Formats: sequence, C-alpha cells, structure tokens
Amino acid sequence: MDFALNEEQRGWQIEARKFAEEEIRPISLQRDQITGPRETFDWEIIKKGSKLGFRTLAVHKEWGGHGVDLVTQALVMAELARGDSAISKTFSQCWKWSHLIAAACTEDQQARFLKPFLADDTYLLGSANTEPNSGSDNRLPPEDDPKAGIRLRAERKGDEWILNGGKCFIANGSVAKLFFVSVRTDAGVPARQGTTRFLVPTDTPGVRVGKVFNKRGWRYYQNAELIFENARVPHANVVGEVNSGARVRDTDHSEFGDLELAANALGVCGDAVGIAMSYARAQKRADKYLMEHQVVQLKLNEMHMLTEALRSFVMRTAWERDQAVRGEKSAGNSANAALVMNFAKDVIQRVTGLNMDIHGAEGCMMNARVDKLVRDAMIWTHLAGDSVQRIRAIKRLAKN
Repeated sequence: MDFALNEEQRGWQIEARKFAEEEIRPISLQRDQITGPRETFDWEIIKKGSKLGFRTLAVHKEWGGHGVDLVTQALVMAELARGDSAISKTFSQCWKWSHLIAAACTEDQQARFLKPFLADDTYLLGSANTEPNSGSDNRLPPEDDPKAGIRLRAERKGDEWILNGGKCFIANGSVAKLFFVSVRTDAGVPARQGTTRFLVPTDTPGVRVGKVFNKRGWRYYQNAELIFENARVPHANVVGEVNSGARVRDTDHSEFGDLELAANALGVCGDAVGIAMSYARAQKRADKYLMEHQVVQLKLNEMHMLTEALRSFVMRTAWERDQAVRGEKSAGNSANAALVMNFAKDVIQRVTGLNMDIHGAEGCMMNARVDKLVRDAMIWTHLAGDSVQRIRAIKRLAKN
C-alpha cells in the first residue's frame, strides 16, 4: 500500500501548514484566553481561510468547490489543528455536512443551499442532534423504547412542519447559517423509526440561539443551544424520507465524523511533540539539557511513537474511506472508521500529558500553550459519544 502524496495533496498540505503558522497560531492563545464563550470566536480568520478554500474544501468540483479526497482532508485538518484545534474543527465541520448534502439531498436542496454556502465566506454549517435528555442514546438509540431519544417534535400542517423543542451543545451553534436538524416526527415508535432530518436555516422564523456553552477546552469552538418555538420549516426541506432520518447517511460512505476528530487529534499531537522537543533542547537541569536526561528521552520517544502510530492509523482509515466512496465494497465494512477515534482519544490525552510532564511546573503554571493543549485534549473523552459506544464498532469485524 502506497501512501505517497500526489501533487494536489502535497499542495493542500503546504497551504494549510502556512495558513496555520502565519494566521491561526498567532491568534490561538489570545482567543483561548477570552472569558466570554461568545467572544472567543473570530470571523476574520474564517474569512481568510474561506478565501483560500478551507471552508468549501469538500464540495464537489461541479458545484464550484474543490472536491478533494478524504486523505487530503485529513492532511489539511491535521495541519490546521497544529495552529489551533478548535479553529480547524470549525472549518472541517462544514466538510462533514457538505458530504451529506452531496450524498443525501435532492438537486433542489443542493441548489438552494450549496450555492449560498459557496458564495458567502461566513456561511458555516452544523448539525443539531444532541438534546438535554437525549445525547448518548441518539448515537445508539434503544431499539424497543419509543420514549428514549430525540424529543424535539414536529407536526405537519400542509406543506410545512411546525417544530417545537430544543437542542444543546450544538457545533457551530451560534455561528452557522444552516443546520441538519434531527426531529421526532413519530413519537409512537423507537427513535430510529420515527426521526426525520430537516435542513433548517438559522433565519427561519421561530428558531433562535440560546446559551453558548463555556468549555474548558476548544474555547474558540461555538457550542450552543438552539431553541425551536413554532418554527415553520417547509416540507421541501426534509432530507430523504419522513421518519428515515436515522438512515440518511446510508448513502454517504465517507463516515467522516470519527475520521475528522482523529485527524484533528493528530495535529494537536504534532504540536505537542514540537513544543516538547524545542523545550528539551533549550532548557537545562543539573547542568545538562533536558534532552540528555534519560527520563525525558523516554517521554519524548513515547510521544513521537504514539503520534506516528496515530498518523498511520488516520491515513490508513482515510485511504479506506476513499476506496469506499469510490465503490470498493471490501472497504465498506471496515471498523477502522470508528476505532480510529478511540485510539485518537487515548493518544492525544497521553501525548499532551507527557508534554506537560516534560515542562514540569512551567507546564502547569506558566506555559499557556502547554496547558491549552491538555485542556483541548480533554474534549475527546466525550466527542461523538464516549469510548464505550464507539468500541461497539467491533461488531463490524465479524462481517469481514
């Protein structure tokens, strides 16, 4: 298996690395240390990255996007995350839902929503799934309990649906202009049989942003409440068929979500390794550079080893998903698309912790970047469900 990069892939990687170093990294700590969660967001960096193509990277070329493959997307995510993990995620969140628009939406929906998305540098995308009393069971909904899962309800009246309820912890919640919203349209059956996905612009009457959540890590990233009060959504905005919302990704073979988070973690680990190496080369203890102390060497070796193992896993998974998108059936049942996220969680938390260890007291008290990476890494514990849920992907191995 050859993982050599082609010219286009290498070009995007270099462009993302330059943007991360020159534009993202200089504002990363400044945005992280702002107290108010709404104020951490900076539109200027989004506009700059958008003009370079980072917002519309995954949109098919026939629509005017760049249509890059998943290997390229993984490379770009990792490079942007070396500048700031949360800013990288703000861009890649748009790729995730660009994939779904292409795979599951009608030509009319693509025309109505992709065109403005491509034309507007501030047009971000998101998905509203999690609710205060239905988070984990939305990812793995109980098969025999109609009361479990999504509670945001919709009632059809003519050519419109009336939505009432709320969502929480929604990615890009206070800044996106369009959401895929999962809604219970049949309360008498389990969630997988009674949920519908809608395309809902944020300027829809009856939709408003509530609280923006204050997080320990990923402070730039906007997670917010969405409140629906008699929100009127046209039937033309139903994605797929009514009550088939749990299956709309069946036509999207990218399985982008867990790969997205693993590639982001790879960038954070690369940043941590670089910081630790620079510090160990420059600082002395007991008249020797830290690099010369065996205990530090062991920690640096482990950081590098884990980061390179994660790199291999991420690139292997991205390559497999590209094969699946192209119709290669043997790649379709790989468990790696889910398991790579579990491995990423373990690696990012171990590597950023070792980086803090190497910095000693300075890592805890003085070096804001070291502390930030540890706080950002905490987020992986609860991204896209917990480790126990994701490990259930092991069921796929029995099919291979």
